[in-house]
Amino acid sequence: MTDARPGYGSPSVSSIGVPMVEARRVQKSYGRLEVLKGIDMTVGRGEVLCLIGPSGSGKSTFLRCINHLEKIDGGELAVDGDLVGYRQGGDKLYELKDNEVCAKRAEIGMVFQRFNLFPHMSVLDNVTSGPVWVKKAPGGPSKDRARELLARVGLADKVANYPNQLSGGQQQRVAIARALAMDPKLMLFDEPTSALDPELVGDVLDVMRDLARDGMTMIVVTHEMGFAREVGDTVVFMDGGVVVEQGDPTEVLTNPQHERTKSFLAKVL
Repeated sequence: MTDARPGYGSPSVSSIGVPMVEARRVQKSYGRLEVLKGIDMTVGRGEVLCLIGPSGSGKSTFLRCINHLEKIDGGELAVDGDLVGYRQGGDKLYELKDNEVCAKRAEIGMVFQRFNLFPHMSVLDNVTSGPVWVKKAPGGPSKDRARELLARVGLADKVANYPNQLSGGQQQRVAIARALAMDPKLMLFDEPTSALDPELVGDVLDVMRDLARDGMTMIVVTHEMGFAREVGDTVVFMDGGVVVEQGDPTEVLTNPQHERTKSFLAKVL
């Protein structure tokens, strides 16, 4: 799906028609434990795909494979038409060098369950760290951009604070602003609200709704079924390392076809 909305995910001429993420028979094992057993999945530009399923189903592992925090053991995985972690030369695959992997990873924002902010740095410095350290961007413009992003996530008055002076919800919103400061083409969210007190969840989800409205391509591992139904373009239910069911959020969440999906939703809805 090509996105025509302003803000994010505007495709270049060469990339029109190319999915933002495409997985074909993706496999991942840890020793004898097979975590991903042949995942096929396509995410279009500007699409919000929500991954749901029980703990241990492979959702977070798949997310980490997309930005090469984990190396796949089989299949193919591509972001914006480029193989993740590899380049193709003729009929052979060559593993990318570490600096090449880091350059590709910098194009993908990731927000974790835990906020992973630098505790010794102010909120403003946390958000500018990526552009300044990774992209070698000038400090002045990077700070201006950081202030804009912090205002966008409702934290314009917290630029001088340190992480331990913020609530969990505020820290997570700083983490989102930090990811956005890198101008990513894709955002990955790994259960971004699971570590938050219930009353703090709404502020984080509001920021994510705003990103979706602006056309950011997002893959969200979540247990927030209301968010998945409202914001998601596609819901994928995973269990045991495979895709069990996928489709329109309303259809999957209210009229699941697979017995395993029905059993899972009966417990969480």
